[in-house]
Amino acid sequence: MEQFLWLIPVGFIVGAYGTLIGAGGGFLLVPLLLLFYPSEDPQTITSISLAVVFFNAFSGSVAYGRAKRIDYYSGTIFSIATVPGAVLGALSTSFIPRRIFDLIVGILMLACAVFLFWRPAVRKTGTNSDPAHYFSRHVVEADGTRHDFSYRPVVGVGLSLMIGYLSSLLGIGGGFIHVPVLVHLLNFPVHVATATSQFILAIMSFSGTVTHVVTGAFQHGIRRTIFLSVGVVVGAQLGASLSSRVRGDWIIRSLAIALAFVGLRLIGTILLISP
Repeated sequence: MEQFLWLIPVGFIVGAYGTLIGAGGGFLLVPLLLLFYPSEDPQTITSISLAVVFFNAFSGSVAYGRAKRIDYYSGTIFSIATVPGAVLGALSTSFIPRRIFDLIVGILMLACAVFLFWRPAVRKTGTNSDPAHYFSRHVVEADGTRHDFSYRPVVGVGLSLMIGYLSSLLGIGGGFIHVPVLVHLLNFPVHVATATSQFILAIMSFSGTVTHVVTGAFQHGIRRTIFLSVGVVVGAQLGASLSSRVRGDWIIRSLAIALAFVGLRLIGTILLISP
C-alpha cells in the first residue's frame, strides 16, 4: 500500500485547484494518470478519474452549499441532462485506442484554453429585457452577496447532454467545459458557475462511475482511487474556501493557463514517443 501514498498529495492539489475553478480536477488528473501510467488502458484511467472526480465534486459541493453559492434548481436540471450522456460515454471509452485517446484529451484542452484566453471577460446581464422563455434566477450567498441572471434552459440542457457524454468518455469530469458554458453562454456569475458546476459534476461523475463498476472496468483502479480520493476530499474544502478570495476573471484565466499547460504536455509526450 505504501507505493500509493504519493497519490494523496497529488489528490490534494487536484482537489484544491479543481474546486477553486469549479472543474472537479479531472482535467488535471487524467493527463497526470496518462503520464504516470503509460501502459494503462483508457478505460481504467477514466474509471479512476471519474470516481475521484465524484469525491472531489461531492466534497466541494458540501462546502459551496454552506456558502449558499449553488443554484440547485438549475444544477438539478443540468445534472439530469448529463446522466444519459455520462452512461453512454463510459460505455464508449473501451473502443478508443490509447494514443488516440491521449491526443483527443490534449487537443480538447488546448481548444478550451484558447477560447478562454480569447474571451475571458464575463458579460453582465439583467433580467428585465429577457423574453419569456428565459429562466430568471436569484442567488443570495451566505455573506449576503446577491446575484441576478437569466438564461435559456433549452441551451443549458442540450449542452449538458453533450458535456456529460464527452466528459465521461474521457474521464475528465467536464467541469472545465461546464464553467465556461455557464459563464459565457448562460450568463451565470463566475462564483455561482463554479459552485453549481461542482454540484452537476457530483451527479454526472457518479453516473459514469456506476457504469464503470457495472461493466467491471473499475476493478483495476480501486486502490489508486482510494488514495487519490483521500487527498481530493481535503483539498476540495480548501479550494472552496479560497474561491471567495479570488476574483472571477482570475479564476477563468487560471483555468485557461492550466488547460494550456496540461494539453501541451500531453501532446508533447505523444510526439516524443512517435516512431
